[in-house]
Amino acid sequence: MSDFTSSFWSLYVAGITLLGVLACAALLWWTFRMNAEVKQGESTGHVWDGDLTERNNPLPRWWVMMFGISCIFSLLYLALYPGLGAFKGVLGWTQDGQHAREQQQYEARIAPIYAAFANQSIEQLAKDANARAIGDRLFMNNCAQCHGSDARGSMGFPNLVDAHWNWGGSPDAVLQTISDGRTGVMPPMAAAVGTPDEVRALANYVISLSGGKHDAALADKGKEKFIVCAACHGEAGKGNPALGAPDLTDGVFAHGPDNVDHVVAMIDHGKMAQMPAWKEKFSPEQLRVLTAYVWGLGGGQPAAAQ
Repeated sequence: MSDFTSSFWSLYVAGITLLGVLACAALLWWTFRMNAEVKQGESTGHVWDGDLTERNNPLPRWWVMMFGISCIFSLLYLALYPGLGAFKGVLGWTQDGQHAREQQQYEARIAPIYAAFANQSIEQLAKDANARAIGDRLFMNNCAQCHGSDARGSMGFPNLVDAHWNWGGSPDAVLQTISDGRTGVMPPMAAAVGTPDEVRALANYVISLSGGKHDAALADKGKEKFIVCAACHGEAGKGNPALGAPDLTDGVFAHGPDNVDHVVAMIDHGKMAQMPAWKEKFSPEQLRVLTAYVWGLGGGQPAAAQ
């Protein structure tokens, strides 16, 4: 491990880099100073295609000057900026510092725009045309990759325009979801349920809660096994927003179709899903505007509903 923390490799890289630049400069000087055996303009004796003769002519002066300038520029650049192993350059430039400065400039430039929304609630912002327009751009650039440009989601990514919210659909709940992210875990429960037949019976009961296609006799047998699921999903299967446990009575299955085979697979293997946190990328004002847009898409619940 010491090979990766010692200064040897830094010096090695710096030496190879400087040697390359100096070798190019030395080669240019040597070719400029050497005395050719053939005088300028005379043939070197190399002939192609019968009459295509190579003649001894010097390199164009502009090319030699550009070559020399490139060598000098390389040395100046390596002195000013990182490039010689661990040497940070006399200017102390870093990509993190550059990013931080640009981020500060960007935030200073957009601050007046968001200042107009400072005293509005999320529910009020959802009705503000300017705020919604900005929220739409934030959504398209950052959220549409998973939830779709129409926000209707896809397999494994929730639909944001309906009224089904695993973690709650109030303004504050949506804001917390976007800001802090969410991690939903459905553990494998087959061992706790019992035999494969009992798992299938339980799956039929789960599907029956939403009125999906199921075997009524198996569902009746599986009802007693639902106690394994009730700790998270509730005795009636209505879910628990505090845990992110989905409502099993609405027929919405984010990770697959609403059929028995899918529920059996979920019970057998479980599922883990993660919504990333965005508070490190967006300012508090941007988070509120984005929340207002998402909440106002049509499925949001009033603040008092949570």
